Amino acid sequence: MRFVWAVLAFVLAAASFGAGLAQRTLFLGPDSAEQSVSVEEDLPYLVIDGDAFALRPGAQTLTVRGDGPLYTAYGRTSDVEAWLSDQRYSRVSAGDDDQLETEVVEPSVEAGEATEGRNPAGSDLWIEEQTAEDEIVRRDQLPEGMSMLVAVDGTQPAPSDISLVWPLDQRTPWFGPLMVLGGIFLAAGLVLYILALRQARRRRGPIRKGPSGPVADDDGASKGVISTSRRGKGRRALLAVPALGISTALLAGCTADDWPEFGGGQTPTPTPTATATAAPDQKPSTLTQAQADRIVGEISDTVARADADLDDKIAAQRLSGLALQTREVNYRLRKEIEDHPAAVSIPQGPASVVLPQAAEGWPRTALVIVADPDDATVAPSILSMTQDDPWSRYRVSYLANLEAAAETPELAPVWLGAALVAPDSPFLAIAPDQLASAYADIIGQGDKSEYADLFDIEGDGFLTAVAEKRKATIDAFNETGAETGRIEYAQGANDAPPTALATLDSGAIVSVGVDETETVRPTDDDAVIRFEDDAALALLTGEKESATGVETTYTDQLFFFVPAQGSDEKVRLLGYTSAIQGAELLPEPEKGE
Repeated sequence: MRFVWAVLAFVLAAASFGAGLAQRTLFLGPDSAEQSVSVEEDLPYLVIDGDAFALRPGAQTLTVRGDGPLYTAYGRTSDVEAWLSDQRYSRVSAGDDDQLETEVVEPSVEAGEATEGRNPAGSDLWIEEQTAEDEIVRRDQLPEGMSMLVAVDGTQPAPSDISLVWPLDQRTPWFGPLMVLGGIFLAAGLVLYILALRQARRRRGPIRKGPSGPVADDDGASKGVISTSRRGKGRRALLAVPALGISTALLAGCTADDWPEFGGGQTPTPTPTATATAAPDQKPSTLTQAQADRIVGEISDTVARADADLDDKIAAQRLSGLALQTREVNYRLRKEIEDHPAAVSIPQGPASVVLPQAAEGWPRTALVIVADPDDATVAPSILSMTQDDPWSRYRVSYLANLEAAAETPELAPVWLGAALVAPDSPFLAIAPDQLASAYADIIGQGDKSEYADLFDIEGDGFLTAVAEKRKATIDAFNETGAETGRIEYAQGANDAPPTALATLDSGAIVSVGVDETETVRPTDDDAVIRFEDDAALALLTGEKESATGVETTYTDQLFFFVPAQGSDEKVRLLGYTSAIQGAELLPEPEKGE
């Protein structure tokens, strides 16, 4: 019977080895699946939806071929759709039976100016762009909610030779176990076979043989005899070794893919603990860190070029609001006054702080702090930038130097973004649209202001700088004009709308503008105000003196942290810059004044 069991074990071993080898040969399918994109019309843009990429698991390889320059970019699906909302374009998505389907999407909004031939290259919406000649091959695994845009330049038809390749699962998880099982059956069969042979010999009885060596002499001398039983044990040992050797040889090529996966099929990896979580109705963040770094770098390059050429048209490509107005005046003065100081520059980055707005529509706002990585003596810049619509670029509306001792509040991570706070929000210690006028009152009255208790006045470097500048100006004026004229100061909120983004503690970072005016007028009918030594006033007024006086306006761009209503914290200044904005002669006083 043991012979029967041995034969059965050998048969099972052969079956296990055969099944395992068949997994690696006969039943091993292709290593990839490929589908080509079929285009119905020659349109300038083609969008591949994220669900098309996710038709099969794993990273996908996208190949785009054509004659000449090619372009691809990916971004949030909603952003791609918004950028193309005034265009007809081809859209590739996942259809039935795991096949790619292409449809033509009609415009959903009325086409505006410069719609035809709009080049997608350089848009601030894209997370990543790629250009090449004749062929683009990129391996991606797009996150959920992303889509790929394929084009040439917006005027020529988009490439139509496009294919997607997905890797297929070639793991053979039962190869290893089958090889082990086959080895066990083989070893068991060999043991059973040896035992069966041994039993058969015993049943036949002792086998008489002639002496295999010398036997005892008559005188009692003995000669060695080789034991048959020892030779038998030796043969059994030699027979067991090949069985173990075969199993080891068969398992030599096994990898992790040749064994079943347990515990969900994934190897756990450590992940950072999030400091903030998205609410169920949380809108998506409008920027990534990489996007912000790229945008800030482009803004820095454009503004640096404008500063070098003193060209406000170039500056307007990336600046708006007070940031642009200040630059326009600065360029005008620098063209005529050689030593007039330049406006606040914007370092290249990367951005050390990025707080994008969480939004789906437009306009969109983001707060950025960026330092010069090569010069620690240069103060970091803090800026507020806005994108007006899907086709516009981000432009900086407020720009200032970060205070050296500024303490930035806890902000949401870039991937989460922050809510835009309404100008009249009642949930802050002071509403954003009231902040500029309240601070202007403190500039004028100091700790006697009704708002003084709301602000951290002691740690405010700007208030100190303003007070010192005004005192120095008054002292200089009084040296010659104390008897014949007077100097007055006033301040108030600038008309520029504030921007405010929420912090994690329900406060907000708010950027505002404040206008300061310096008025010098004669008090003697025979006196005149001379400013021929002040090149900026002479240039802005077109005169070197005035019998009526002159009013000079300085505009301050200011960034504050405003705590939540009921908080024990105070409003803190984070950054500021001030620059001359204009000057004009005072009109003749009416009779009786």
